[in-house]
Formats: sequence, structure tokens, C-alpha cells
Amino acid sequence: MKRPFLKYISGLALALSLVACQRPLQPSANLSETDVAVDHTITSDPAVEALVAPYREEVTVKMSEVVGSAPVALGKGDYESPLGNFVVDLQLAQSEPVYGKPIDLSVTTQGGLRVPLPQGNITTGHIFELMPFENEMVVLTLSGESVKQLFDDAAARKITYIGNATYTVANGKAQDIKIKGQPLDLNKTYTLVTSDYLAGGGDKLDMLKNPIQYEKLGLLLRDAIHQHIQQLTAAGKQVTVPAEKRVTILP
Repeated sequence: MKRPFLKYISGLALALSLVACQRPLQPSANLSETDVAVDHTITSDPAVEALVAPYREEVTVKMSEVVGSAPVALGKGDYESPLGNFVVDLQLAQSEPVYGKPIDLSVTTQGGLRVPLPQGNITTGHIFELMPFENEMVVLTLSGESVKQLFDDAAARKITYIGNATYTVANGKAQDIKIKGQPLDLNKTYTLVTSDYLAGGGDKLDMLKNPIQYEKLGLLLRDAIHQHIQQLTAAGKQVTVPAEKRVTILP
């Protein structure tokens, strides 16, 4: 997977480092207070501005590129949401060709998706705002018991979005769990695609930390989102989410 946007960030960092190297470093750390405000009143260094300007302009152009469009904004919510469902579905769509076989489940969380996708044009900048992290997609093989813990956690905390599955929430517990339309079997193992951050127990998903197998895909989640929206656009489609209900909440 190519990462064409990283070279612009790297170029900017290189430019800044070259400027920094023009004068000797005099490290002097202290924790004393100062009355110098760090705000817009501080003037920029003309030499630094001249060096950085071409990189800033190139990044701005790239971030402004329109990748796709959405008829309505995709936002977050409890249990499931347009944005959450869109991301877990695309994780499956983009990872299965790389993995070479079907994957049972897909997981992300509210915290990992930083902003909604807007109504109208979606730019590369919007995708970076949605997913600013260098999270890599991985496939975990989990026991049926660990998968049950995942669903119970999702039912209790409301922050986890799960693709390829439906379930019912009753008294803070997950019931009637179905994966690809089939009831959860505690005696089986299941594959799950998610980010390396969540696979390491991020957002308190501790049940993912010790899988039976851990496989890297070499694909950044941000790149997968970008690629998926590009593919929708090439097919003449907008960014939308299937209307089916995935989580039923009992009173």
C-alpha cells in the first residue's frame, strides 16, 4: 500500500530540521513560569516561513482534493451509528482482498473516529481529521468466549461498533448474538479485523489483547478509508450506510 501523503509531512519536518541545524543547540530545560504569551502576537521567522511555504502549499492542495461525497453527514452514536457502521463495513471490504479469505467480524470504537464525515464533498483532509492516527489494520483469531466478552462489553459501554453481526441488549448484556446470520458458538474461533491500537487493548478492549493469532495486513486504516471512498466514487456511488438495524435495545 502506497502512502503518498506521508512524503509531504516528511518534507515539512525535514525543512524545519534544516533550519534548526543552522544554529548550535544550547539545551537548557527548566520549569519556571514566564509571562510571555504564546499566541498570534508572536511574529514568524521570515527564513522559516520561506522554507516551509512550498511544503505548506503542497499539503494544502492535497488535503483539499475531493475524494467523494455524501448525501447526508455520517455521525457517531451509541451502540451503532452511520459513521461506525460505514467504517466497520469498509474495514471488511478493504482487508479481505489483502487477507485472502473472508473475515468474520470487524470492530472499531467511538473514540477512534474523531469527527463525522460531512454532508456534501469529502476531501482528503476530512479523512485525516476522521482518522489522524497511524493505526494499522490487523486480523485477530479469537475464541468464542473472547467474542462473547466483546459483545457484552459493547452492550454495557455502548462505544463499540461491530460489523457482520447483530445482537440484542437487555439489562446491559448482549443476547441473541449472530455473526454472519449464525448464532455465536462459544466452541468456535472467529477472525476479527480491527486496528492495532484496539488489538492492544485500547479503549479498554482487554479481551482482544491475547488472541489465538495476530496477523498484520500492512494497511493503514486511514488509507483503507481513503481507498474505499475513492472506489465508491469511481463506481458512481456516494458514501452511504445500509439502513438495516444491527443492535436491538430492549426496554
